[in-house]
Amino acid sequence: MNRLLSAVAVTAAAAGAALPVGPAAHAAGYPDKPVTMIVPFVPGGSSDITARSVTPALTKLLGQTFVVENKPGANSAIGAQALARATPDGYTMMVGSIGTFAINEALYKTLSYNPSKDFEYLTQAVRNPNVLVASPNFPAATVAELVDYAKKNPGKVSYASSGTGSSDHLSAVLFRQRTQSTGVDVPYRGGGAAIADLIGGQVNVSFQNLGAVQTHIKAGKLKALAITGDARAADLPDVPTLTEAGIKDMVVYSWQGFAVPKGTPAPIVQQLSKALQTALREPQTEKTLQGLGFEVVANTPQQFTAFQQAEVKRWKDVIKQANIQLE
Repeated sequence: MNRLLSAVAVTAAAAGAALPVGPAAHAAGYPDKPVTMIVPFVPGGSSDITARSVTPALTKLLGQTFVVENKPGANSAIGAQALARATPDGYTMMVGSIGTFAINEALYKTLSYNPSKDFEYLTQAVRNPNVLVASPNFPAATVAELVDYAKKNPGKVSYASSGTGSSDHLSAVLFRQRTQSTGVDVPYRGGGAAIADLIGGQVNVSFQNLGAVQTHIKAGKLKALAITGDARAADLPDVPTLTEAGIKDMVVYSWQGFAVPKGTPAPIVQQLSKALQTALREPQTEKTLQGLGFEVVANTPQQFTAFQQAEVKRWKDVIKQANIQLE
């Protein structure tokens, strides 16, 4: 991942250097000092890559340095709480994930921040689908075969995930709800360990991030049964979507987005959002992100806010039906 992060940093820096700077980039004197960009995870992950891919272009567009500050811990709650408590002046922002901005609100009984009340949303930056993959020795090679096998062997199919409440875990829960099948969740401390045991045959199936398993699929170490996106993946054109496989309302993406504290002035929200959209859509930056498995979204604050609220509702319903709760 460090190699990928380095590639993002280099290409983004080169892209940022080509962006124009003009008076319109400095409306109302903002910004007139460096801006802190919180990443509530360790370096090298999707949120961190997203942050570092746009900071050179933002610096060029807005004329100030954007400094990435990693604040990991408590499933991103430490960094998110820091943003919620920051002065709403546009000088502290954050890149968060589907967990940070949607799942945590649905999952935890008590949370040190409120995703629906504490933030102004700037833009949904990127998204990527999960892939339903199976161990090479698992008998099912299609979604229909998996569902049939699970119904004939109730409670015996093991679903690996990167942790309870993760996108891959909840995708599996939703899949079983939609197909009225059963299975056993096997949470790991991260996706790498889950993938290793999938390849080794210790667990049966998993909904893993496309970028994390694509190489293993092409090498024949994992079987790809379906994509959770709304279209087939360009790099896996022979793998159907879950919709094509007959599973309705099962379009799921992992995603990253930008936010600032609630109460940040509307002109600053709009200025940051437009700068982020421009940075994300810069051809070289977009090409780099796509090469890492991301699809650039770059939508408006209004669109991202509506999407965030829909995601919270969706996962609250899934979690409530499955009776999943964490302290």
